[in-house]
Amino acid sequence: MEVKTTAKKWGSSIGVILPKSIVDSRKIKENDEIIIEIKKPILAKEVFGILRKWKRQTQKIKEEMRQGWE
Repeated sequence: MEVKTTAKKWGSSIGVILPKSIVDSRKIKENDEIIIEIKKPILAKEVFGILRKWKRQTQKIKEEMRQGWE
């Protein structure tokens, strides 16, 4: 099951609120141990420029790919 929620400041920690529909369907009660999988979207600015040290020229890669077309 997947649910989208927002992390909120809670004292000096960060907390998430589970929707009532999830709590009811999973029968989650106070102090139950649950497992949460965290996935944070990757933003373009976080990956921009990571290939700066790419050693092969783009033209050479394109030429190699075209060889398989014949």
